[in-house]
Amino acid sequence: MFAKLARTGILIAAIGVAGCNDSSMKDFAPEANKPLPDKILADMKAKGMVRTSSVMARIFKEEGKLEIWKAKTNGRYDLVATYDICKWSGKLGPKYTEGDRQAPEGFYTVRPSQMNPRSNYHLSFNIGFPNAYDRANGRTGQNLMVHGACSSSGCYSMTDAQIEQIYAFGRDAFQGGQTEFQIQAFPFRMTAANMARYRNDPNYEFWKMLKVGYDNFEITKVPPKVDVCEKRYVFNQVAPEGTTFDPTGPCPATMQPDSLKTAYADYEKRYDAAFKAAVNSSTPPPKPTIAGIKEASIVSDWSKRRARGERVPIEPPSLNADGSVTETTRMGRIDSPLGRKMAAADAQKEAKRKAEEQRLAAIEAAKAAKEAAKQQALAEKEAAKQAAQQPVVTAGVEAAPAQPAQETQAAADADQGTVSKLKKKLLGMFGG
Repeated sequence: MFAKLARTGILIAAIGVAGCNDSSMKDFAPEANKPLPDKILADMKAKGMVRTSSVMARIFKEEGKLEIWKAKTNGRYDLVATYDICKWSGKLGPKYTEGDRQAPEGFYTVRPSQMNPRSNYHLSFNIGFPNAYDRANGRTGQNLMVHGACSSSGCYSMTDAQIEQIYAFGRDAFQGGQTEFQIQAFPFRMTAANMARYRNDPNYEFWKMLKVGYDNFEITKVPPKVDVCEKRYVFNQVAPEGTTFDPTGPCPATMQPDSLKTAYADYEKRYDAAFKAAVNSSTPPPKPTIAGIKEASIVSDWSKRRARGERVPIEPPSLNADGSVTETTRMGRIDSPLGRKMAAADAQKEAKRKAEEQRLAAIEAAKAAKEAAKQQALAEKEAAKQAAQQPVVTAGVEAAPAQPAQETQAAADADQGTVSKLKKKLLGMFGG
């Protein structure tokens, strides 16, 4: 049923097979020429593939898998290798804006010029974001890669050993004449069960659109022809001669082979039944997803502040269902020239703040000491005054009131004179 379909121009065009000229092979850079392992080559041969046959990749975020598919001699593709994605950043859902740290979802194209054997991440290739759909919807970003080094800020990162093999698949296909290969990036395997799990997600309509392309490949095992019109993807559609697909304009009247229409209708019937059953069954809870452009903008602002070297939460902020924003309490800066400059400026500012605190504290301490000394002097003076006003008391006798010093001395002198006169008188009377 699909033999005629595989021969039609709409699917052969998607494979992108044509002769590479000398300049494209030079642009490709032959430095990354490590061969594929013998086991993979043996598996390819057993499945009716040759080393240089056309290639395609599929990515599934939730499952953390990257698949490599290759064309067999009959034109259909078969799975030849599966890799565990080492890291991908962001959440489930598409990339909206520069700096939102989202790994893209959608249908992308890789050409020889996008392959980079001298990458800072061991090896890499640019997936082609933004594509026509992204541009039509105002989505921005750049340098979105599949690369090695197991480190990601919006990319799909593999181990160095993995990227060597993935890179070799693309290199060999280009050497065999493929001018571009397709990457299909999905949030998850688009089964009825998974679609039912995420049926209430804000990204659900976008994912339903991607699922049409996913289903076309599942049915035909040939990469779908991808176009964009009315700001949406369309798959395996042929426009009338003389008309084209305008990403932001109305979709032209299109047609599909009857065999594909029939196969797709049968596939949808089975899917609908499975979806209804999945809705009523217990399923694992959905994973975190991005809450549209609003959350993307919040994360983008965080990225800009971080890139400027500002001290920001270690992890990107998240937008909650109630509109509140969650941020981690741990703060830090990116280790960059700007970050180090900002950190030095903060350290200098903090040192000045502490010095000013110490200066003010010293002034306050001096004021307090001066006031304490003043209060101490007043206290001593008052104590002396109180002591002077107290009567002198001896044992059993009440002390006479204190007299001034001059009056006391005068009284003593008067008493002495009286005693002398009495003594003289007695001597006169009795002789002596």
